[in-house]
Amino acid sequence: MVDSDGVEVEVLGPDDDGPDDIGQDYSEPEDSGPKKPTRARTQLVKARPKDRALARHDPLEAYMREVQSHRLLTADEEKSLAVRYVETGDVNAAANLVTAHLRLVVKIAYEYRRAYRNMMDLIQEGNMGLMQAVKKYDPYRGVKLSSYAAWWIRAYMLRYILANFRMVKLGTTQAQRKLFFNLNKEKAKLTAMGIEPTSSEIAARLDVTEAEVDEMEKRLARGDASLDAPVNEADGRQTARVELLPAPGTSPDLINEGAELSFLVRKHLDEFRKHLSGKDVIIFDQRLVADEPKTLQELGDDFGVSRERVRQLEARLTGKLRDYLSEQLGDAVQMD
Repeated sequence: MVDSDGVEVEVLGPDDDGPDDIGQDYSEPEDSGPKKPTRARTQLVKARPKDRALARHDPLEAYMREVQSHRLLTADEEKSLAVRYVETGDVNAAANLVTAHLRLVVKIAYEYRRAYRNMMDLIQEGNMGLMQAVKKYDPYRGVKLSSYAAWWIRAYMLRYILANFRMVKLGTTQAQRKLFFNLNKEKAKLTAMGIEPTSSEIAARLDVTEAEVDEMEKRLARGDASLDAPVNEADGRQTARVELLPAPGTSPDLINEGAELSFLVRKHLDEFRKHLSGKDVIIFDQRLVADEPKTLQELGDDFGVSRERVRQLEARLTGKLRDYLSEQLGDAVQMD
């Protein structure tokens, strides 16, 4: 290369020693008599490490290089390793089967790259499914390991996508999982056939209820919303969505209703007590409506009877009270 003074400069790498005369000026000496035509001068300059560009590290690319370092197995080798693992439990044989099929996991992960963009997470889940497939594989059934493992790999990937598609999980039931993966596909099929994709038609084709179809359509149409996200701003103050939600406690209407019902119950209890006499009054005051009721044994000692007799008296009194409140208040009050 040529610098600003017209001097040709050759840049060497930081580890190149170059000739011993690096930096030497090749121009003619000043006292060498008549000057000859000046020729271009060449200087050799060492490049500094900072002159080199930094390479971006791609984890997926590095993983692919690692996967390609493992060779594929022939059909005989695969069966031999599978039989050895089944019969002896040799973990080295299982490891060879897993590493030889890592390419299959990457291939299947690429099929779901639009549903979940983090390929490394999908590959990791697929590898777990591959290991489970190797553990469950039966080499005597005449099925290739790759065909059998593909089902396990997809199952683990789909489960991971469902669990991490959103912060609020979608596919928590079998019907929801079926709708999550097939709702849009069925809509496209019906539209291509000239049939309107109604909820009833989709529910019949997927063997789910119309309510489940409607619910999944709503959930897929809307994204997750943070409760702390501001929804409006008034007087210079932002209002979060959580501030607009109803309080988790009882509403004022229910509070008033409960207070009125308590007043009526207390009133009718006082009326019921007026019709009692003898031991029933004591049991009513000291067992049924007392804040700290006495035990059956304590009342039995006061009455000079057994605790079983007190229990029978209390059961009879409770039955009378239940019938009385049912006549006065209907189903508003239920006694255990």
